Amino acid sequence: MAALVGFLLAVAVGIFATALRLDRDRAFYPVVTIVVAAYYALFAVMGASTQTLVHEVLAGAVFLSLAVVGFRSSLWITAVALAGHGIFDFFHDAVIANPGVPSFWPAFCGSYDVTAGVYLAGLLWSGRVRATASESDSI
Repeated sequence: MAALVGFLLAVAVGIFATALRLDRDRAFYPVVTIVVAAYYALFAVMGASTQTLVHEVLAGAVFLSLAVVGFRSSLWITAVALAGHGIFDFFHDAVIANPGVPSFWPAFCGSYDVTAGVYLAGLLWSGRVRATASESDSI
């Protein structure tokens, strides 16, 4: 059930963001990627040790870095990072023991992330969202 809800929510958020043109801003999906990666740190604060928090922050930093690189270069990297985080969700417990993670979370977040990554890839492939930054996007 959690996986179905994650899938449906990602589709609904994607359609909503597209309808409102929120995803025309190149920062939208990189921010989504950063936020979904940060939840595990929250769960570590809620129910685990400082060592677990450090591990979660390090793992989250990988996805944060990919989101930033994707934002600055190609949103294809962000799409892969978002879907990759979904795959990570399914293996997370084997990599980092975090008792603060709700039992439903890996299925929910994993399906959300993979679906959102695929949705972004569809937008990029169709040309509705441009993959690369323009001169005006540079920081």
